[in-house]
Amino acid sequence: MSAGLLAKPQMRGLLAKRLRVHIIGAFAVSLSVVALYKFCVAEPRKQAYANFYKNYDAMKEFELMREAGVFQSAQPKGK
Repeated sequence: MSAGLLAKPQMRGLLAKRLRVHIIGAFAVSLSVVALYKFCVAEPRKQAYANFYKNYDAMKEFELMREAGVFQSAQPKGK
């Protein structure tokens, strides 16, 4: 009636073994998320800012806003 003996489960050191695997996995996942963020979000954002400020003229923008009446203390020319 004996169907065979089952092997005893490993109890000693089980937590340390599983933690080692999970820590390595978590490190790999976090490293991939950082790389994904850097190349898909940060670098395009830096490039967009660089492209914007390459041709940006602050005085021209100020004059356009002043003519539109955005500022209370700077009146449009001619008034």
